Amino acid sequence: MPLNIDSTVELLNGIEMPRLGLGVWRAKDGQETESAVLAALKSGYRSIDTASMYENEQGVGRAIRASGLPREQIFVTTKVWNAEQGYDTTLKAFRSSLERLDTDYADLYLIHWPVAGKYKETYRALEELYDQGLVRAIGVSNFHIHHLDDLMGSCRIKPMVNQVEMHPLLTQKKLFAFCRKEGIQLESWRPLMQGRLELPLIDELATKYGKTPAQIVLRWHLQLGVVTIPKSVRESRIVENSQLYDFALEPEDMVRIDALNENHRFGADPDHFNF
Repeated sequence: MPLNIDSTVELLNGIEMPRLGLGVWRAKDGQETESAVLAALKSGYRSIDTASMYENEQGVGRAIRASGLPREQIFVTTKVWNAEQGYDTTLKAFRSSLERLDTDYADLYLIHWPVAGKYKETYRALEELYDQGLVRAIGVSNFHIHHLDDLMGSCRIKPMVNQVEMHPLLTQKKLFAFCRKEGIQLESWRPLMQGRLELPLIDELATKYGKTPAQIVLRWHLQLGVVTIPKSVRESRIVENSQLYDFALEPEDMVRIDALNENHRFGADPDHFNF
């Protein structure tokens, strides 16, 4: 079935998660966040990714209410920050996130980073929230294979999503293969490499398909089966990033993009993060 803006992936527990979402990292709470989320929802996005650390959950919640869309039609992700990790503190942090979002539940709750010595207890809190029906799905963010192996050795509920930095210069093939084998959905943050899209191959393909470099890169993610959440606060860019469904990259072009990999991170390496 051809991809479209309503396309979803099925998580381990049967929940459907939109393949395309809006990330609001660094969007200022208030008008900037609200305008971006409203523009996205107007353009057909049905997934919004925020976090307590972003300090804009309130803006996300206000925009969702202002959109007039039923809450159940919007997939809301938030995350527990490093300083909040631990069993009791995670439960408290989640309640605070719900209050700021002004919603009764979250669709997906993630551990933001794998804080050594804490992420297992943090995940136990996520399992409790899931058991209570306060979250529809749970998972992790920025987990390497060894973090996932360690966590899955003790958890009751397998993580349903792993949100990591992924793009043509960091294709994460080993992690992607591991997650696929385990049924864990890979989700890409910073898919557009902070806008650093000046790559000859991407320019060539943009010309070939009559699309922008950003659209080429986002389409590559979607065809791989990776959920992607490009961040923007500009309505024109938000709309552009959603116009991905009137073309498809040929298999040989997918392979050529894969070959751009340099294992280059624009963000932190989870093994060397300043927690």
